[in-house]
Parts: sequence; structure tokens; C-alpha cells
Amino acid sequence: MRKALAILLLVALPLAGLAAASLAGRYAGIPGGRFKSVLGYEDARQGVVVPTFALMRTPVTNAQFLAFVQRHPQWRRDRIATTFAESRYLSHWAGPTTLGPEALPDRPVVWVSWFAAEAYCKSLGARLPTWNEWEYAAAADETRRDARRDPAWRERILSWYARSSKDALPRVGLQAPNVYGVQDLHGLVWEWTEDASSLMVDGDNRTQGDPDKGKFCGAGALSMDDRANYAVLMRVAMLSSLEGRDTTANLGFRCARSAP
Repeated sequence: MRKALAILLLVALPLAGLAAASLAGRYAGIPGGRFKSVLGYEDARQGVVVPTFALMRTPVTNAQFLAFVQRHPQWRRDRIATTFAESRYLSHWAGPTTLGPEALPDRPVVWVSWFAAEAYCKSLGARLPTWNEWEYAAAADETRRDARRDPAWRERILSWYARSSKDALPRVGLQAPNVYGVQDLHGLVWEWTEDASSLMVDGDNRTQGDPDKGKFCGAGALSMDDRANYAVLMRVAMLSSLEGRDTTANLGFRCARSAP
């Protein structure tokens, strides 16, 4: 009996180590802390407490999402319920289970709805990051946990918005990791968050009487505190204008995990 138990331990421990190594390789640990969000809520202005969590180092790729829809065919574009995705869902793929030249394997998956992104993360025992988690991680540069007061850092992020959205997306992981080891939080794609639909802030008057204006970043005015971080505010404007079934050509996602 003892010999059998010893054999089981010899087998199980390396497997557990491999699983942990795989998880550590795909996710970066983000130590918790308090920071001031760009959102205009009173609590956010006073400081938001973000517990320790883990965040995927790079956005989910076409190849990774393809593996997901192959395992869960109800999320294929030809089978998904219209409640969960609009007609443009994964429209850049050559077929329901074929990527093609417009969706290279190492490029971030886009044209994906919130519902599909959340389902992907849940299939891995993970979830979408909250806005506070995303903003907290995205405030870091290569050496600092919070670089938002640096004009050069803000200018570097804003330069991305000058690029045409019609340009082909580069592969994930090209940017230098930030201080946590996370890449591509800026400069590649917009990213879904778990609470995307609740990001509307008090005094949001982007519509100016025209509901279509809410579909465009920067339309109208946003009642928020830190207008110096305009690039981050644009993400809030983008996400708050979308419904869970919506998709766009430059909206992807990555997953997060809560600390044990």
C-alpha cells in the first residue's frame, strides 16, 4: 500500500508542477493595491482597492480561440445563438473552424462578443478582468507600477490612436512587458472587461440627443476626473457604448484569475 502511494505521489507531483508552470507562463501575478481610477465616481476618485489577481500576459489569439470553438461548437459562428453574438461575430475567419489569411494564428482574436469572451475564460477556469483590474495593470510601464503622470508615457499610448483601424493587426507579444510582465495592454486592441456594460459614469452626455454618437469614442463630453489620461478614457467610452453581443474589428480580450 505504501509503495503504491509513493508511486502515485511521484507521478502526481510532477504533473502538478507542470500545470503550475503552464499557468505561471500564461498569466502574470499582479500584486494588489490602491489607486485612483480615471472614472468619475466618488469612490474611484478617493482610491480603488484592487485585490491581488493574475492576468494573461497577452490577449487571446485566433489560434487559441479556434481551439475553444472546436471544443465547444456552440460558439462557432454558424451555430452561436443570436442572443450571444451579432452577425459579424468572427466574420474575419475564412470559415466557422478555419482561420485564413485575415485571421493569422498569432494575431489577437477580434470580432468576438462579450458573451463569447466570457465563455472562453470560464472554459479555462478563469474570467474576464474587471475594469478596475484592467486599468490598474494598464497604468504600469516597464519599470513603474503607475506611470500615468508621465507625459511621455501618455503620448506613447495616444500615438496608437493615430493609426488607422484598417491596418492589419500585428501579432501578440511584440511590445515590451510592463513591470508585472504583461504585454499589449495598449497599442494592439481594445479589450472586453467583465463589467463593460456598467462603465457609464454620472453625467455622461456623449449622445448630445443623438444615440448614435455613443458609438464613437470621444463624441461629446465625459464627466471624468483625469482628462490627462484621455487614451484610457477613450476605452471607457468605447466599452460603455457596446452591448454584450456586439463585435468590432479591433476589440479582443484576455482572461484573469482571482487569487486563491
